[in-house]
Amino acid sequence: MKNQYPALIIDTKKIEHNTRILVTKCKEYSISVAAVSKVFCAIPEVVQAMIQGGAEMIADSRIENLEKLDKIAIPKMLLRVPMPSQADEVVAACDMSLNSELITIHALSQAAEKIHKIHDIILMIDLGDLREGVWFADAVEFVGQLRDLAGVRLRGIGTNLTCYGGVIPRPDNLGILLDIKKQIQEQYNLQIEIVSGGNSSSLHLVYTGQIPEGVNQLRLGESIVLGVETAFGERINNTYRDSFTFVAEIIELKEKPSIPIGEIGMDAFGQKPVFEDKGIRKRGILAAGRQDMNFSGLIPRDAGLSIIGGSSDHLIVDFTEGSRFYSVGDKVEFDLTYGGLLAASTSSYVTKVIL
Repeated sequence: MKNQYPALIIDTKKIEHNTRILVTKCKEYSISVAAVSKVFCAIPEVVQAMIQGGAEMIADSRIENLEKLDKIAIPKMLLRVPMPSQADEVVAACDMSLNSELITIHALSQAAEKIHKIHDIILMIDLGDLREGVWFADAVEFVGQLRDLAGVRLRGIGTNLTCYGGVIPRPDNLGILLDIKKQIQEQYNLQIEIVSGGNSSSLHLVYTGQIPEGVNQLRLGESIVLGVETAFGERINNTYRDSFTFVAEIIELKEKPSIPIGEIGMDAFGQKPVFEDKGIRKRGILAAGRQDMNFSGLIPRDAGLSIIGGSSDHLIVDFTEGSRFYSVGDKVEFDLTYGGLLAASTSSYVTKVIL
């Protein structure tokens, strides 16, 4: 069948390869990988590629995504702290969830008891990044309130770094997590099986041999799908950067001035645009707009092309210095940032093509 554009081309063999590279590296430090599927909306074929690559668990922020994976027999983790109103759905679709609120954990316990199930929880601890988690100084006391809940089991503790506050994972802050584990086990005689030491931003500690002993799980998404660690944005050796390709079709290609003629007012999004006069340029319009894609998340594979801007339905590109001759109807390929991949995956107007 002929492809429809814009399209997101997904190479599952490259996803499998990237997963295997990271799983193998993490195993050197007795760390298991929970592969994160949220950025591509948990497309089952891509999830299967992660499993083929050795992922031991699939993690996602959306119940809707995890429900799509009900026929895939692998443990599933809910990444975003659950909504109390979704407790029934959480325990039905997930084996484990990340938690930080007592009222929600009570709701999960009640929901699990109704279906005669034990739901595992990872208690999230805020080490200073200021996103989710019980404040680290209060974590041990908080655990004392969980011991008598029949429907849930405290399986481990975890943290999230970099995603909001940009705090870099270091041996000292992850060491606080391990100290908290020790205090919980000694004070309450509880076995903490999992220490979930963050996301792809913790990989720099793995690759430099600085990951503290005792951290035994990482939740990896961007490193698998784009081949980068997220603390410093560095490429990971022997991984693919181009597992996902955004493709759009040229619908107009003409030479035009580089600045509009007439008084400049607001654009369609309420912003007053600013233009640089570069003279006459070869300008192309691609059939993809802000309703399909986050323009800042696109990187032309032809380094001679540059994105000028666009509107809801049009992406305007400067073709003047392109590396080849382009015509109307030609397809233009782009690499994606994490934000670009998230937008393309979520858009119902972007055709998903699985290789």
